[in-house]
Amino acid sequence: MSEPPGAAVSLAAAPIPTEAPSQQPNAQRVQPLRRPGRWIVTAVVLVVVAQILHGLVTNPFYQWDRFRYWFLRPAVLDGLLVTLEVAALSAVLGLAGGILLALGRLSASPVLRAVSWTYTWLFRSVPLIVVLIFLYNFSALYQTLSLGVPFGPAFVTFDESKVATDLTIAVVGLSLNEAAYAAEVVRGGVLSVDQGQHEAAAALGLPRGYQFRKIVFPQALRSITPNYVNQLIGLVKSTSLVFYVSLLDLFGTVQSMGNTYPGDVVPLLLVATVWYLILTSAVSVVQFYVERYYARGATRALPPTPLRKALTGLTELRARLRAEAAV
Repeated sequence: MSEPPGAAVSLAAAPIPTEAPSQQPNAQRVQPLRRPGRWIVTAVVLVVVAQILHGLVTNPFYQWDRFRYWFLRPAVLDGLLVTLEVAALSAVLGLAGGILLALGRLSASPVLRAVSWTYTWLFRSVPLIVVLIFLYNFSALYQTLSLGVPFGPAFVTFDESKVATDLTIAVVGLSLNEAAYAAEVVRGGVLSVDQGQHEAAAALGLPRGYQFRKIVFPQALRSITPNYVNQLIGLVKSTSLVFYVSLLDLFGTVQSMGNTYPGDVVPLLLVATVWYLILTSAVSVVQFYVERYYARGATRALPPTPLRKALTGLTELRARLRAEAAV
């Protein structure tokens, strides 16, 4: 006799008995990725750095006692002030000249484009020391300078040798050279702005000057700032060349004292080196905060400050060491 349909359904739906596992699998610990090469290279670098520092501290040739004596001497500080003055004036004048030259390169006038390109080409081709020496001997070519009608009578005439002081020659020479490089930095920054920004500003009927000041230039600064700060660092170091036009800046003062005290040449050079390191480091700090300021709106989160980076790196290092120790 056949079974009723309900019995067949109940047998098919019945659960199949299974044997319970005798034990659960052990939990697997995540092992950190081994990087022996990184640790070896780190150890080698630390050994080399330790040897360099040990040599700097223990080598009597550096004469660190004389370094401490000269580091804050009034003559050295006077030369440092001259360096700061020349660098600051040249940076401002060079950037102003670079903006004008960049606008000339971007102008619709073929004359302005040609003159701006020629200026940039000339001063980027001629070494800075040649420019400074040429300006230092400029009075041999033109004894007097005058202001008046072009190709006509002069209203004001003055002696070039009295106007062109050592400081003036240094600032003018550095500014002329700096403007040529700043022009390319500014022009590149302006060209980096999306063309749609120019078209939108033009569609609103805004004046060209307003477009540049309020729309184009603030966006271009994101590209201009890091490149021009590199130029400023080079400018600070280039001030050492004004010694050849009889201006005693930081390097000129150190060089002069080295000739007077031959036994202190090395500590005096170390004094100049440390001061240049301090100046360029200060410029780099300013660069970071300027870039961070103009990064608003361009990135989702502002880049962390150096202190925050250091704290984050220390925290990650501690966590990594604890993970290594727990293995």
